[in-house]
Amino acid sequence: QVQLVESGGGLVQAGGSLRLSCAASGSIASINVMGWYRQAPGKQRELVATLTSGGNTNYADSVKGRFTIARDNAKNTVYLQMNSLKPEDTAVYYCKEDIRPHGSPWYQNYWGQGTQVTVTS
Repeated sequence: QVQLVESGGGLVQAGGSLRLSCAASGSIASINVMGWYRQAPGKQRELVATLTSGGNTNYADSVKGRFTIARDNAKNTVYLQMNSLKPEDTAVYYCKEDIRPHGSPWYQNYWGQGTQVTVTS
């Protein structure tokens, strides 16, 4: 059984910073792409940032230059450093990891439970 546990959300004023973490646990053989997504009220879930096992990153245009994604493979953890936060960054943030469990030849998508980020003006 593989689980993702997120932490680090909260309430912050515009211009502030937050760091999200997402740790995977369980019977994990390998992890490919790690990423962060967000969903604001009344909107569809959207990609924020992804990071491959090879180190390639992809960011939404709206967060480029402000957010940084990183991973610690030894801890099966992905981070999202969010700086210069804006009210429009307010959303529930979800991590997603492409994980191959032990005994399986396939990668599967696993999602975290979500963590609320609220940015006040």
